[in-house]
Amino acid sequence: MRKLTSSDLRDLKIFKHYRIIRKWVSKTQDIREADLELLMYLDALEMFTKQDFKEGSYSYSWDNRRWNRLLKDEWIVVWRKRNRTTQKYHIYKTSLRFKQLLSRIYRIVLGDEEIPTSSLSNKIMKKDTYSNKVLSYAVLNLNKDKNKTNGI
Repeated sequence: MRKLTSSDLRDLKIFKHYRIIRKWVSKTQDIREADLELLMYLDALEMFTKQDFKEGSYSYSWDNRRWNRLLKDEWIVVWRKRNRTTQKYHIYKTSLRFKQLLSRIYRIVLGDEEIPTSSLSNKIMKKDTYSNKVLSYAVLNLNKDKNKTNGI
């Protein structure tokens, strides 16, 4: 298998619509954009500890409720509990819910799937606020773009 280069990624136009997709996910899934990106980092680690989470959080704005919020909303789940003798700390992983969401994000980025435009399945399309009106226009343009990734 050939190694990907920076020009390969540029030709794929991976980041062309990333901002719109990230904002859509944030609004429809009730997750903050920084939390979404941190979860992407943690998903790449596969299994992680709370210390890994803290180290990954350094590049984001301070939010001392982030850990508890992600656990409570089930974006992060315990993979192995500590037993206070041989395992000194819990080991966590991103939830199946997040993995499915991330797969959907990848499909949208690659142009295999479109962002829904029905107001029933996408609350942005209700256009009830100015930011939703602007974002819905951007979503429609994203879906119209037939050259999202040059058809890999």
